[in-house]
Amino acid sequence: MSLRRYLQLDVFAHRIGAGNPLAVVFDAQGLDDAAMQSFAAWMHLPETVFLLPPDAGADYRVRIFTPTRELDFAGHPSVGAAWAVLDARRVAAGCEAMVQQCAAGLLPVRVAHDATGPRVSVRTPAAKRLGVEPDAAAVRAALHGLPLGELRPALWDNGARWWLAEVADARALRELRPDLAAIAALGGDALGLALFAPGDVAGCARTVRAFCPGDGFAEDPVTGSANAAVAAALLADGRLRAGESYSASQGREVGRDGRVELRVDEDGAVWVGGRVQAVIRGSVEW
Repeated sequence: MSLRRYLQLDVFAHRIGAGNPLAVVFDAQGLDDAAMQSFAAWMHLPETVFLLPPDAGADYRVRIFTPTRELDFAGHPSVGAAWAVLDARRVAAGCEAMVQQCAAGLLPVRVAHDATGPRVSVRTPAAKRLGVEPDAAAVRAALHGLPLGELRPALWDNGARWWLAEVADARALRELRPDLAAIAALGGDALGLALFAPGDVAGCARTVRAFCPGDGFAEDPVTGSANAAVAAALLADGRLRAGESYSASQGREVGRDGRVELRVDEDGAVWVGGRVQAVIRGSVEW
């Protein structure tokens, strides 16, 4: 067996112990699909990424696994993978851009540098609202009748599928204990249900929670793809404009207190980013 470099990161984290944990395995060539999936299941983190040599036009290639499936795209694994590549290469402050290759295609990466090191944001795949709506009674059952906001619940796909629903009040969203079985029954091949409300944390315009019982987690700590889908939904509804940016708070309910930075380009592309903290550096034999 080969010994491979390994990192464990906290993504969308202003400090160690916040944000969403991510396992990163370098030099993953030689691991087949089953080996990657079994390692991700063994880690039992929300996602594990495997770094591979890229095809032409990309700086690195990444494969993304939850404990139960491979994803075409996910936000915190993409941000964390880019940070890990920069960290491993000891990239100087002059590096301002990269390109990530994943199953969703080639995704541009922006790099900024400050006293904490490189900070990255990734352009997410174009999000689309699918022509499927959940049963209204099923949503009420899942949320125990929690009052909803303006946007109708809908299924969105940006390389990861999420049911999205707007909640009228952030405090009510913070206190929610949803019916996880009802969420799992919503179907649509979705990762789960992402809920958002007006922000209740200084500097954050949105409060977000994401529930994904189908992948073995009652609640995902901090979710880049779901936050990007929320931004796309707000843009489509005219409540967010091209060129605008905001931050979202997610994860306090599970002790992770994450911050996700969202920006919409002039062409309507949604970027997701934030701070990353290295927690474990070592090697893995699998």
